[in-house]
Amino acid sequence: MIKIKLFLSVVVLFVCLNSFAQTKITAKEASKHLNEKVMVCDQVFGGKYLSGADITLIDVGGSHPNELLTLVIKGDDRKKFTSPPEEAFKGKKVCITGQIIDYKGKPEIVITDPEQIKEDK
Repeated sequence: MIKIKLFLSVVVLFVCLNSFAQTKITAKEASKHLNEKVMVCDQVFGGKYLSGADITLIDVGGSHPNELLTLVIKGDDRKKFTSPPEEAFKGKKVCITGQIIDYKGKPEIVITDPEQIKEDK
């Protein structure tokens, strides 16, 4: 009986750990991982805040229009950041966690929480 409980505990632990595991990739690989939750680690080259649309676009892996991945921060989610994200991360290597989606043939990740972007040290 104890062996069965131990075995089941190990199986449950293994399943839980795998469900939290994420693929770590570079921005260059982003287009190969559409609709997957991943961790992208690469350099931020720039960004801009479009006040009329209340949207922030951050270029990862290259400068616009040659960015390899775009981070999109909409409306009220921008207010969650302590400083403008397009300035705070410019020139820094970061790791971004989120689901990659396709927007007009280019990969992007929608950022809803500042915790999704961490400086890569």
